[in-house]
Amino acid sequence: MLKILFKMRFYKYCDLVNANTNYANRMKMLSNRIFGDVVRPTNEKSMRVVKMFSEEPLYKKENVINYYPRHIETGLLMKKLREYGLYRDEHQDFIEEMRRLKALRGKVFVKGEKKRKAKSII
Repeated sequence: MLKILFKMRFYKYCDLVNANTNYANRMKMLSNRIFGDVVRPTNEKSMRVVKMFSEEPLYKKENVINYYPRHIETGLLMKKLREYGLYRDEHQDFIEEMRRLKALRGKVFVKGEKKRKAKSII
């Protein structure tokens, strides 16, 4: 008996909400405001904007944050592998060869050496 009475009341409430009375409209607006929906009925273009703002921001999305590989860690790993002789970095080899040849010619630049020479002459 109680279940039937409850069902009757619930159906009456659903009918009341779907009715087009002033009270039903205000209750629907209040319900939408409570549950975070759009309060007043809007067109599709405005709903697109509402949907866009209700999504999670890009800087919090996991697939955007972890999009690029970890360049710093990868670079350090390759440097360590090069020290062990397991990886050959031709650009770094070229830079070291140019430094070695410069040192053989006696053109090694030491930071602050010009200032030291200038002070020792005076």
